[in-house]
Parts: sequence; structure tokens; C-alpha cells
Amino acid sequence: MSDNAHQSHPQITARLKRAHGHLAKVIAMLEEHAPCSDVAQQLFAVEKAVTNAKRALIHDHIEHCLSADDDGGGIEDFKAITKYL
Repeated sequence: MSDNAHQSHPQITARLKRAHGHLAKVIAMLEEHAPCSDVAQQLFAVEKAVTNAKRALIHDHIEHCLSADDDGGGIEDFKAITKYL
């Protein structure tokens, strides 16, 4: 397995920062008694941003960290990460 630094991590970090911003907006909206449909729309944006970040991280991990010639450790690593799909 390679080290934990991946080229995709800055993009994933950016996605999570967007999700963080959306979540902060949801909290503010709830405190301001915004319409539920507007809050739900923002929650959907948070959920989508986190899901996309998770998918990118897992795909990157599979592509860069798992290899067919690593004495079987890759299979166990693959099984471990798939529980988060």
C-alpha cells in the first residue's frame, strides 16, 4: 500500500469545505426559522457534497492503494473500505 497522500485529497477537502458551508447555512436557517422546504434543500446539498466526497475518496483509494500483487492484503483492505459505500 502507498502512503496516505493522494492527489485527490485537495479536491476532496474542497468538497468537504463546501459541505461544511452548507451545514452552517442549515443551522443558521433553523435558528432563523426558515421554511422547512428551504432547510431540506440545503440539507440535500450537504448530503450530496458529503456523498460525493466519500465516493471520490473510496474510488481514489481503490485506484491507488489496492493492487493485485500485494500478497492478498489488498483484498482485505478492499473489503474493509466497501463497508462505507
